[in-house]
Amino acid sequence: MKLGEVLIEKGLLTKERLELALAHQKITDSMLGETLIKLGFVSSAEIARTLADQTGIPFIDLTEYNVAEDAIRLVPKDLAEKTGFIPLRLVDGSIEIGITNPSNIQAIDTASKVTGLKPRIFMIDNMGFYETLERAYFFLENPIQQNILAAIKEIKSSPAIPAATVAELAQNLIMEGIRRKTTDVHLSPASDTINIFYRVDGVLQYGFCIPKIAHAGIVSRIKVMSMLDISEQRLPQDGSFSMAFLNTKYEMRVSTTPTIYGENIVIRVLAGTGQLLRIESLGFDHGNTKQLRTLFQKPYGIILITGPTGSGKTTTLYAALREVNLIERNVLTVEDPVEYKLSFVKQTAVNLKAGYDFALAGRNFMRQDPDVMLLGEIRDEETARIGVRASITGHLVLSTLHTNDAVTSIPRLLDFKIDRFLLSSSLLAVVAQRLVRKLCNNCREEYAVSAEELKLLNVSGDINIYGHDVSLKTAYKAKGCTMCSNTGYMGRTVVGEIMVVNDEIREFIALGASLMKIKEAALKNGMVPLKIAGIQKIKQNITSIEEIVRLID
Repeated sequence: MKLGEVLIEKGLLTKERLELALAHQKITDSMLGETLIKLGFVSSAEIARTLADQTGIPFIDLTEYNVAEDAIRLVPKDLAEKTGFIPLRLVDGSIEIGITNPSNIQAIDTASKVTGLKPRIFMIDNMGFYETLERAYFFLENPIQQNILAAIKEIKSSPAIPAATVAELAQNLIMEGIRRKTTDVHLSPASDTINIFYRVDGVLQYGFCIPKIAHAGIVSRIKVMSMLDISEQRLPQDGSFSMAFLNTKYEMRVSTTPTIYGENIVIRVLAGTGQLLRIESLGFDHGNTKQLRTLFQKPYGIILITGPTGSGKTTTLYAALREVNLIERNVLTVEDPVEYKLSFVKQTAVNLKAGYDFALAGRNFMRQDPDVMLLGEIRDEETARIGVRASITGHLVLSTLHTNDAVTSIPRLLDFKIDRFLLSSSLLAVVAQRLVRKLCNNCREEYAVSAEELKLLNVSGDINIYGHDVSLKTAYKAKGCTMCSNTGYMGRTVVGEIMVVNDEIREFIALGASLMKIKEAALKNGMVPLKIAGIQKIKQNITSIEEIVRLID
């Protein structure tokens, strides 16, 4: 079977989208797979997974995999790139390699000859292959950590710090963040040192301790890059800069705030275009996935994704857009910033300096003949009112909100002075979610769950809550190995609850009923609370009790 037919058979592609992709292919003369990826109809990983299923070769998701340094040292980069494979790791006298073409016999022969080891092959996606190859060999040839430690040693021993050393150190601290796949880099001054932290998979990791004498130079360097006022040290400042690294453009959002020991800096690392996920890949269970797919096909109403900062709300919204028929429906988005570029979607980014915010975009969208509107975030009364009005005039509105769970989003919206009746008639559903770290499959350990841990989960003595089995006798815990950088975790998955607004909940909202009544109605309607969804992840050996307790109250 041809690639397009296989993807249709697997439900990853429709005939209409395939025909559109073939029309694009005639104009661009590119390969069909490349065209499908560029148009956002399928991802590079989905094509690789499909090929892996066809050939029976195991698939590895490189976004959740750390390539071992001892493996890539055995194969020169140019040879690996030319032959089309990447060394992954050494295991029991063999070498694991990743290939993008299942019929690449040359890669297997080359790996065997060069290393003298028996190759074990895995399928990887094409985009991930080039990104991982570049990253792995770059950081092998440029040991960032060693460079940082050498700079710290030079600063500590030198009476006068060379400006070039400070500039290079600032750059390397950010590069180390990219190497660790961090979302935020923290530069926190203390009385006689600067502490560097990196937020990886939602958790701060300690990085380096730098002499305080370098603080002013590092801050000034980052301020210059972000076009901030170097002389202003008494007030907080916000800025940004772009950084091109290994064919990827990183957007850095910089925030400074004065502390008693000097200016504290946090750099948010926005990694540019990643691979779009499907709803079933996010981590929702089968029932919730089916429910979400039905919701995103609705012709009008508001669907909200809620959760704290960094809980994957935007990723879920983009996964939702993949469920919308982009050929038949006009989709407009306003985001801050645009994180993924989607074909057939009119995307705009807020520009506060020019006065272009979510509210202005929402008003303008109504004149653009929309079917679906994505408002990146409901931040104020005007944006909330525009979203409600759009939804009751025949548009599907998708947006995010900062609340702890699904039910508390209702008082949050009422706080924006939304009329109760309008809210009850426009709200379709609220999805509350968290991102929990997944246990490393290579080193996780099974153990007997203690009574104290059950008490932390509030399930001591209970085996059934809201009709769900929450009994736990054994679970897995994090240990740590070279594969997961000794954290015990690798990648993240969603834990979510979905409150679908039925007639009973609508009536409760309109009448101003208590949150307890609304929650009871939602549970009766099939909502699985966040805590129960988290316990289910523990029972499935995906995450640990410690992780659920850390993230879900």
